[in-house]
Amino acid sequence: MIKTCVVVDEEFAYKEETHLTVLKTSLFYAGDGFTVYDCKGQLVFRVDTYGPDVDKTELVLMNPSGKCLLTVRRKRPSLHQRWEGFLGERVEGQKPIFSVRRSSMIGRSGLVVDMYGDSGEEYLIEGCYAQRNCVIMNGEKESMAEIRRKVDASANVVLGKDVFWLSLKPGFDGAFAMGLVLVLDQIYGDDYVDDSRIGVDPTTEDAT
Repeated sequence: MIKTCVVVDEEFAYKEETHLTVLKTSLFYAGDGFTVYDCKGQLVFRVDTYGPDVDKTELVLMNPSGKCLLTVRRKRPSLHQRWEGFLGERVEGQKPIFSVRRSSMIGRSGLVVDMYGDSGEEYLIEGCYAQRNCVIMNGEKESMAEIRRKVDASANVVLGKDVFWLSLKPGFDGAFAMGLVLVLDQIYGDDYVDDSRIGVDPTTEDAT
């Protein structure tokens, strides 16, 4: 029996393991947003921001038609660079449904996701997002979602930092997972060092 984790919408808690392709977009300036596609090439999510001066302490995850699914917002002041998640488009006075914080201020440690409400669940994010290599785990340390480098199998090429996999275990809310990707990108996105290699055998890569 599949254990579901629906935080945003059950529509995105797929019954089978699902691999989404996440693309960082550059509409006008580098790193302006995201588009997310399923294995059939259909648009699933989008995040639009415009220009270098936009306030990126609050980001909105939308469906293809522009409906706001989730808002992530940096909490200030915050000792551990805490972010909070809100259902839909956040309004003044709305209570968050989860928060994300560094597990330690020292070093490049993981993140802790605290769920609010009756569940009181906790998720952990470990690994290195800057290298597109990390895992979202539940409190039992079971993998719920993974972020991995994407490989072009036809050319045996590891794609660059702006294209990567978001792999979801059955029943895990993809919109929630993508919200966590937005937070990771804001905290660690500037740490990336490109180590792409040409001629890599994709059967040896985690991204596949």
